[in-house]
Amino acid sequence: MREEKTRRQFLKVAGAGTVASLASVSGCSRTHGQQSYPSKPAPKRLFQLGLASYTFRKFSLDQTLTMTRRLGLKYIALKSFHLPLESTQAEIKTVAAKVKSAGLELYGGGVIYMNSDAEVHRAFDYAKAAGMQVIIGVPKPQLLGLVNKKVTQYDIKVAIHNHGPGDMVYPTPQSAYEKIKDLDRRVGLCIDIGHTQRAGVDPSESAQKFADRLLDIHVKDVSEARAQGTTVEIGRGVINIPKFVTTLLKIEYTGVVSFEFEKDERDPLPGVAESLGYVRGVLAAV
Repeated sequence: MREEKTRRQFLKVAGAGTVASLASVSGCSRTHGQQSYPSKPAPKRLFQLGLASYTFRKFSLDQTLTMTRRLGLKYIALKSFHLPLESTQAEIKTVAAKVKSAGLELYGGGVIYMNSDAEVHRAFDYAKAAGMQVIIGVPKPQLLGLVNKKVTQYDIKVAIHNHGPGDMVYPTPQSAYEKIKDLDRRVGLCIDIGHTQRAGVDPSESAQKFADRLLDIHVKDVSEARAQGTTVEIGRGVINIPKFVTTLLKIEYTGVVSFEFEKDERDPLPGVAESLGYVRGVLAAV
């Protein structure tokens, strides 16, 4: 009951953040005639907000970069829709330069599946050419030894992404952690909080429990805490987002929290903006 009460207390402030983000996306500005008040110092925040480009999978790279900027996000992880894994080194560098010229930071790539030695080698060469800091990946367990060697060779992190019920290999953060806990610390987790919640696991508890290996986060909300749950706008679902954000601050998470909006694939921008506004509202409240 206490957690639910706390969650409701955030709704008013979070709602204000939602309105602000939606206004930003629509290009509206209403400052004329308004009084200005001294603003209090922004709270210290260790992590950054970003975008998993899977959100805009039905759109071109140029459109994706434009919409990411409209949202006011700076960090982006590209999915193969926007930077094919089969690209040449020259093609990868060209895309990386385009991202940079758009004022964004290409911090990672994924989700990248690695089902063979060749695919592991390709993933690291791809990430290196693009200047990525992290590969959000799903390597087969038998390839983790090779992944570990490549991590030390390239100094590029690998964050293993869990996919919830139906994933026979990495359904939860714990299932991934158990397989990588003895490897180089640059082999860690990308906790997808939606899939984690659908597996019946509290994503806040997972983030705290596995903080030492938390390298990336996919943030979203889901309609139900079971396999049938689907993506909804953040704040409309069952995940306790204020608790999760507070947990990230508590563990001093320093990575990126990337929005991965799986709903409305042909018109995702309004839903992403609403989700982003909710999270910004929570950050303002804490």
